[in-house]
Amino acid sequence: MRMFTVCTLSLVAAPLLAAGTLITGAGATFPYPLYARWFSDYGKARAEVQFNYQSIGSGGGIQQVTRGTVDFGATDAPMTDDELTRAPGILHVPTVLGAVAVVHNTPVKDLRLSGAVLASIFLGTVTRWNDPAIAALNPGTALPSSAITVAHRADGSGTTAIFTDYLARVSPEWLKSVGRGKAVKWPTGLGGKGNDGVTALVKQAPGAIGYVELAYANQNALPVVALQNRAGVFVRPTLASTTAAAAGVTLPGDFRVSITDADGKDAYPVAAFTYLLIHADNPDTAKGTALARFLWWAIHDGQKVAPSLDYAPLPAPVVARVEERIRQLKAGGKAVVLEP
Repeated sequence: MRMFTVCTLSLVAAPLLAAGTLITGAGATFPYPLYARWFSDYGKARAEVQFNYQSIGSGGGIQQVTRGTVDFGATDAPMTDDELTRAPGILHVPTVLGAVAVVHNTPVKDLRLSGAVLASIFLGTVTRWNDPAIAALNPGTALPSSAITVAHRADGSGTTAIFTDYLARVSPEWLKSVGRGKAVKWPTGLGGKGNDGVTALVKQAPGAIGYVELAYANQNALPVVALQNRAGVFVRPTLASTTAAAAGVTLPGDFRVSITDADGKDAYPVAAFTYLLIHADNPDTAKGTALARFLWWAIHDGQKVAPSLDYAPLPAPVVARVEERIRQLKAGGKAVVLEP
């Protein structure tokens, strides 16, 4: 079984070649399993380009790219208008689609929850697994009488932004008392750092419930909840249901969009694009050129490995839009020359 941990991904095992380029990045843990694979594969094919990525959470990625301490950031939650004013020239580039799975540590194999009941659990008003509200959604299922332990992120997190955006859309009480964002004041529960921190909390505590990126749920064999979507259908997080959440969504020019609680009977309601944050004009010609070429590879060849790591590839229309964005990138004030 593969285990994913929050760590620094350093693919530099030896001093770089004299003509080598080291690209540094930081941010989201949500896409870390895929990015680790991408950076490794690309580094093997292009030995002159290596990556060092710190998987520290979306909030940290936005902070570091804003401060200019890394060459790119990574986030699952689009930067706000206010954040963008402090980071002029930063662009969002969608890389893949991912699902936030609600995971639990109970003997129930096919647990079903509605958004309203899920919000009540994270608000601390539904505290036991055999609560009538949960029982009504799971008729004929033997539910344990044990207490529910809520696990949530302790750091600034794009995964949290996606999850709380969903809860705010389906629960007026959540919207009023907690709201949405990369970091919120949790009414109850235990905090873990990164997706792997929440994964560990859920695995270690019988009766626990938490939210993690789908890859962490699958690779750690955690049972996932089937959530009731806008159409009233209970849907589990899969590649197909994640892709369905993006169907019909109109992407704005800057790609900043939410696809939580999407329409469609097949749509999983807690899905999102994840983004790299890059400079429209990188002042370092070598790094800007190398990063643009990597992005071109990522939205083409890189998409092929996404399903094996539980991420949904970008739909073809989105790829076409991202191609346009990459062609507009500059490095050192000049247009980047993309290799065929």
